[in-house]
Amino acid sequence: MTSEVMASEPWPDEIAVDPRAFVRGPMEGNTVRSFVLLSALVLSLGASQPAALAAEPLAQKDSLDHVLLWGRDIDQVSAIMAVKLGFQVRPGRNPGGVANRYVRLADRGYLELLGITRPDADMDPGMLADQASLKGGPGARSVGIRAGALDRVYAMLRDKGFGLTPVFTASPNDPDGGGPTRPPRWRLFAFERPPLSSTVFFIDYAPAKTDPASVLDDRLAREHPNGARELSAFWLLSADADADRRQLEKMGFGGARPVRLPQVAARGYCIPVGSGGVLALQPDGAGIAADALREGGSQVLGVSLGVADLETARRRVERGYERSLTSYAGVLGKSFLAPTRSDLGMLIEFHVEAGTPAACGDRL
Repeated sequence: MTSEVMASEPWPDEIAVDPRAFVRGPMEGNTVRSFVLLSALVLSLGASQPAALAAEPLAQKDSLDHVLLWGRDIDQVSAIMAVKLGFQVRPGRNPGGVANRYVRLADRGYLELLGITRPDADMDPGMLADQASLKGGPGARSVGIRAGALDRVYAMLRDKGFGLTPVFTASPNDPDGGGPTRPPRWRLFAFERPPLSSTVFFIDYAPAKTDPASVLDDRLAREHPNGARELSAFWLLSADADADRRQLEKMGFGGARPVRLPQVAARGYCIPVGSGGVLALQPDGAGIAADALREGGSQVLGVSLGVADLETARRRVERGYERSLTSYAGVLGKSFLAPTRSDLGMLIEFHVEAGTPAACGDRL
């Protein structure tokens, strides 16, 4: 999410304000950041304070929304996603020297690709913190959850003692919105102090446009040669998976299931979020997870994506990387792992798409 509203393609489920500017940093030794908004767009946003509402569990009302993935540069990360992995990459904008592009999925989840395009890029505090953590390399440190009822989620989290930012909304003059008389295109809030090892924020969107051209454009934008259709899991890696589990449970995301991921030598928990889940992980001996944590600290180690045909997706990725890949029985069913860590700083697991909504192994 860059610091300007998308104008080239007015998709209702994309935003341009960067919630990482609100707060940043892993919970271990974290210094609380003030909520600073520097871009001209963000300065034009309005803030609202939702009324108190009764608290109730969130997991069945919310869904995974998107992950913010930095590349070494925007063309490099786009080429990897398209050429090596078989995604359709949609254009974004380049405000202030930080460009973005999108990989949208049929379940409304998406991956936002980010890249610095000039040495003097205008970056907000969240972007600067990401770059300091990534040391100029690729990777992800922030994820978003789409709230089924944003005001209710806000009130519940506030009542549980979480320090929250105000709810920020798109400008009434948002060029991609419906105008001052229509609901804002998006609303979001974050935490004053990050409760998880990676940054998390909550967001909701105005209803999508329903005219035939917009409906067709939206459908076509979510079709991929590799058959990817759903964002099924965020993989949050830290030194203490149980700390993330406890914080997610406090947020209302209960039902954690212990899991092991031998393919990356990690263990932890799968916590249901709607029909998807958050994998709170820590290293389980030597391997990919331990290497990633040692080299980059707490991070979004990977994401799981459901595909229409696993063998088709695997063959495309094998051709892209010119190597054979082995399937395995993963947390979300039959899966394979794309070897993307050196390219993207984040792993991408492909698995068989669930025929019915399921989370954390219920589809097995």
